[in-house]
Amino acid sequence: MAAKINQRTVKNLTAPKVGSRIFWDSELKGFGVRITAAGVISFILDYRVNGRQRRYTIGRNPEWTSEAARTEAASLKPRISKGYDPLQEKERARGEPTIAELAEEYLERHSIPNKRAGSLRNDRQMLEGIVKPRLGKLRVAAVGRRDIENLHQSLKATPYQANRVLALVSHMFGKAIEWKWAAGNPARGIPRYHEDRRERWLTEDEMHAFTQALDSYSDQNAANALRLLLLTGAREGEVLKADWSEFDLERAVWSKPSHHTKQKKLEHVPLSITAVDLLRKMGGEDATGPLFPGRYGKGARVTLRRPWVQACKAAGLAEAITKKGKRRMVTRWKPTLRIHDLRHSFASHLVSRGTSLQIVGRLIGHTQVATTMRYAHLADSALRDATNIFGDVFAAAAKPKKKADVLIIHKKGSVTDGKRKVLEIGR
Repeated sequence: MAAKINQRTVKNLTAPKVGSRIFWDSELKGFGVRITAAGVISFILDYRVNGRQRRYTIGRNPEWTSEAARTEAASLKPRISKGYDPLQEKERARGEPTIAELAEEYLERHSIPNKRAGSLRNDRQMLEGIVKPRLGKLRVAAVGRRDIENLHQSLKATPYQANRVLALVSHMFGKAIEWKWAAGNPARGIPRYHEDRRERWLTEDEMHAFTQALDSYSDQNAANALRLLLLTGAREGEVLKADWSEFDLERAVWSKPSHHTKQKKLEHVPLSITAVDLLRKMGGEDATGPLFPGRYGKGARVTLRRPWVQACKAAGLAEAITKKGKRRMVTRWKPTLRIHDLRHSFASHLVSRGTSLQIVGRLIGHTQVATTMRYAHLADSALRDATNIFGDVFAAAAKPKKKADVLIIHKKGSVTDGKRKVLEIGR
């Protein structure tokens, strides 16, 4: 016998031995509760639309209470009477891509073909470690601004990373719009956290310690790559992808091909005598193939992460971080600067010694002086040193002369130097 479905009804349901059993509500037509042989209880709604008999599962108990399910069923019935089919909508939603699927598509269609190795690695780390675990199961069309804001705020302890994740998600949704996967970008307009600009480079003492560490490092192939990074101010990817055919050691020029540079343009960079000497020791004019071969001589080396950590540790440029592992406490070493800071070191020492921002920008591959302006305060220090030269001249001129250098003319006609009579002046 039909009765109104409430929580007491649900509590008193008994599971059949096989299959499922449905109890229909006495007040709301088509609304019912189903229990399976496994004891799973769900609220359902039977309806007819466009001549078809349909059965829609509202949700399971206890996630849905009887009253919440009744309210949902009551709100659906007027829409169904106008042709809306909730089951068809659910089936359509199941076919919509998730954030996890968008992430994979983004990597395959955008990051891998267009980004440098370091940027691609960063994308993968953020997607696998942050975005997919938190948003991966959500449908792209269902993600709203609040979801992205919550993700961004959860990373506020590391504002730099939080902003990079937000930028990545925003760019992903930009591509989703382009691919007709989404109608809008929920990440657009979300305020970024303030970032303190990273101003870090090797001092002369640190550079000495670092080069000493490289001299004693077991893998001199990797050590030479780090030396060349510091000597040229080049990006890590440019050095690791470099081929001997790019170098003219007689003219001391490195011709970086467009597909290796960030600006996607051919760059001819002059090399210092020290850099040329290093390259000659590595192989010189007779060498061919990758400048820094990979493991077993196959292809080019793809990363300097491990040598970088070990060199920084040996140079006293790394800090120990101890964390609890699965079985015991584990200590890892974290460098106090990034490998990209070797590039900053190259530029900073040049600017602080009076080299113009324009010249430094050309050496490190900046197409706009504005990009090199981060080193402007160092140029000011060089100018200050120069103007202090005249300050010293002025200070010397302002000092009073010594008494021995001053001639005193007495009223009576004799001249002295302050100590003795020098001459008599005739009356």
